[in-house]
Amino acid sequence: MRNKSIILLLSFVIVCAMASVRMPVPQPKKAKKVKGNVIVVDSLLKGNVGNDRKEIKEDTQDTTKMDSLQLAIYHHNKVIDDSIKADSMMRLRSNGINSPVTYSAQDSLVYDASTGTAYLYGGSKVDYENMKLASDKVFMNLDSSLVRATGTPDSTEEGGIKGKPLFTMGKDEYKSDTMAFNFKSKKGLIKGVYTAQQDGFLSGEVGKRDSSGVIYLQHGRYTTCDDPHPDFYIALSRAKVRPGKDVVFGPAYLVVADIPLPLAIPYGFFPFSKKYSSGFIMPSYGDEMDRGFYLRDGGYYFAISDKWDLKLLGEIYTKGSWGLSAASNYRKRYRYSGSFLFSYQDSKTGDKGLPDYSEQESFKIQWNHRQDPKANPYSSLAASVNFATSSYERNNLNSLYNPQTLTQSTRTSSVSWSTTFSSIGLSLSATTNLSQNMRDNTIQMTLPDLNISLSRFYPFKRKHAVGKERWYEKVSMSYTGQLSNSITTNEDKLLHSNLFKDWRNGFQHTIPVQANFTLFNYINVTPSFNFVDRMYSKKVNRSWDAIHQTEVKDTTYGFHNIYNWSMSVGASTKLYGFWKPSRKLFGDKIQAIRHVITPQISFSYSPNFGSRHYGYYDSYQYTDAGGNVKLVEYSPYQEELYSVPGKTKTEMISWDVSNNLEMKIKSDKDSTGFKKISLIDELGATMSYNAATNFHRWSDLSVRLRLKWWKNYTFSMNAQFATYAYELDASGKPYVGNHTEWGYGRLPRFLGMSQNFSFTLNSEKLRKWFGHKDDKDDNKVSEGSDGPDTNIESNMDDDLEKGKYAAKKKRGNIAETDENGYMRFNMPWSLTIGYGITMRENTGGKFNTKTMRYPYKFTQTLNVSGNIRISDGWNINFSSGYDFENHAMSMTTASLSRDLHCFNMSASVVLAPYTSYNFTFRCNASTLTDALKYDKRSGINRAIQWY
Repeated sequence: MRNKSIILLLSFVIVCAMASVRMPVPQPKKAKKVKGNVIVVDSLLKGNVGNDRKEIKEDTQDTTKMDSLQLAIYHHNKVIDDSIKADSMMRLRSNGINSPVTYSAQDSLVYDASTGTAYLYGGSKVDYENMKLASDKVFMNLDSSLVRATGTPDSTEEGGIKGKPLFTMGKDEYKSDTMAFNFKSKKGLIKGVYTAQQDGFLSGEVGKRDSSGVIYLQHGRYTTCDDPHPDFYIALSRAKVRPGKDVVFGPAYLVVADIPLPLAIPYGFFPFSKKYSSGFIMPSYGDEMDRGFYLRDGGYYFAISDKWDLKLLGEIYTKGSWGLSAASNYRKRYRYSGSFLFSYQDSKTGDKGLPDYSEQESFKIQWNHRQDPKANPYSSLAASVNFATSSYERNNLNSLYNPQTLTQSTRTSSVSWSTTFSSIGLSLSATTNLSQNMRDNTIQMTLPDLNISLSRFYPFKRKHAVGKERWYEKVSMSYTGQLSNSITTNEDKLLHSNLFKDWRNGFQHTIPVQANFTLFNYINVTPSFNFVDRMYSKKVNRSWDAIHQTEVKDTTYGFHNIYNWSMSVGASTKLYGFWKPSRKLFGDKIQAIRHVITPQISFSYSPNFGSRHYGYYDSYQYTDAGGNVKLVEYSPYQEELYSVPGKTKTEMISWDVSNNLEMKIKSDKDSTGFKKISLIDELGATMSYNAATNFHRWSDLSVRLRLKWWKNYTFSMNAQFATYAYELDASGKPYVGNHTEWGYGRLPRFLGMSQNFSFTLNSEKLRKWFGHKDDKDDNKVSEGSDGPDTNIESNMDDDLEKGKYAAKKKRGNIAETDENGYMRFNMPWSLTIGYGITMRENTGGKFNTKTMRYPYKFTQTLNVSGNIRISDGWNINFSSGYDFENHAMSMTTASLSRDLHCFNMSASVVLAPYTSYNFTFRCNASTLTDALKYDKRSGINRAIQWY
């Protein structure tokens, strides 16, 4: 028993000695180096950095294959390892590190146990909580919780250093040359820091980061240019950066193209927050001749919520003028969005107490509202209000430099609401309209304009139809009602007007009834009946005051109802004719020519509502100064909204004929297909005859012609021919009599015609017409090119062929080169020429008694516009024309814009009739667009504005 105890004790000592030999002994001078592809170990927590993969594999062997002695040794070692791990965890937590630190290196990892420092080489990464560090070299000390990262010199990399440290903490990202960071205090020192904040870029020579994330920079730069060598920057001597919030800096100056400019400020700040934030708005300053020096567009911005905001601005002038404005934007997602502006001005010009002194009060209201269609498919609300007093635009500084605003003679505003009851086909809409004439200060306003509409329905259709549809089931009817309240007055009298005396109001009902039948399977017959009823609240009776020799109006208020009705019936059909030319004469190219004639005839009737028994018209007699007795006919309702029914009887017969001529030929693109060519797209004429009148029963003859010359251009022309001829009165003056031209053996007299021609020429069309065409051009299909002719009668699939050609389109992001490998010269341009000519009788000219006609007068207009893109960033636009009547150039404008990467430059000039120019140079970034800009405009005092 004793021998067994001695043997067991010796075995235990031997096992402990073997275990001690397996454990690594720290060597302060010779650190162990591990090489591999990627090594990721939680060594700071486990404490076994020195174990290689083979040793780890041996420690994690299967315990089921051990004997009792090996099992005892395993449990003994496990207890020791757990003790070391627990001690490591306690030590890490006492140092302030509360979570694992994961690190890796693509090249190698070296651990120095004497100093507790890990060295990572080549593509090193360290992750701790929400902090990530990537660099070419990383030195990490466990005891001091300090991480230091640097790049590696490399002449092949930009800047001579590869793998510069990239530190990410949450959403903030920092690039630097050298970086040191403490996991425990979360403080760091950064050299050569570079970070992006919203749409700006911030850099500095030396930066310190405190525990709250604030960075203090020395010799920094702020720019919105994303180029490594920025076109401009603001040099900051010292700066305090709060990531995602703002940067506050000390003395700073502007540097453009590495040239310091004498534009310095003692301090300032830039906001970085992407959220709405309230703050002051800096005003602009300048000088104006009439009102003196000014500060304008300064105030405060209220970021009330993410749904709406408010901006309050003010302006003040040294000669006493001032103004206030309030602007707001609102938006509720999937519901509505809009903006509102109200501006008030008190303008004082001249010197007080002198005759040239004047004071004007003016205001402006703008409201735009849009409802999202997804909010309510059955109801909508929209508004577009633009109202300003006439004096506002004359006193507003922006309008003085905007010729378009000054020449805008009419402004319109409207607010509309509509709802639909789809189950019964009823729709309601209400509109408020306002038209403002800026020249004579008149206003036309409708408040409200209510419309009620009932869609077409068939009152006699059976609910459960059996058999064929009967003729009376084809009768349909609908209803439209309109209630309006309107006024036309001067803008200063609008608020003082009387609703009953000054406003016009009425209610109109329209009920159309119609049907559609087919006779003999070829003729379409369409009878219709239309009933219109009007309801007014007043009428005006007129009489003659013989004493004062003037007309007297007597307005009576009450309910007045007037109506009228009319009926018509029309018939139309189509006639087809084909002609196949002889192959001996024309060959097999032309297959057939088709002629389509569409004749239409209609008859309309309406009674004479000017009869005395209707009461819609009245008359009075008076004796003029020469003793002549005259009769004046009038209607008591002629000044109302919907006027009055006509007082002439109508028995009108109208006819119209239209012709279409097409030719079918063999296609050159497909031997088995055919192509249609339009010879005459339409040649038509229309005329009417009124049997109820004894004077000018025939109307003039109207002829129209439409030709499809090219695929993208259609020639159209309208001409008028007079039916009745000129006759001479007793004094020899011509007048249109009651005798027709053909009564004198002449054709109808040509009255005139009008034609407009517009054509756009660009570089692609010119190259296609006259340029060299090689094999590569056959594979190019530009956007808007003709592609395959799909209007061919064959068995090919149109969609499939279009897809084939679309697949051949070149990619726009690849530069086009010639056969020698040089980039092709490309300067896109376009030129649009518009020419219009009108020919009509010149009744102001000398009448020819031999031909019994007036001379003709020609009116011509020529407009030219175009654009040229010299290169990427250079754009030139121009427009001009020629006035043939005044023998002068029409309004000529030209503009030039240049994208300077970080800046944008634009210049525009108007040569006639209002000569002016405008030059703008500003920063592209929204953060600095109002801070860095230069505007020079032509105006009354040639003022220059600096911001």
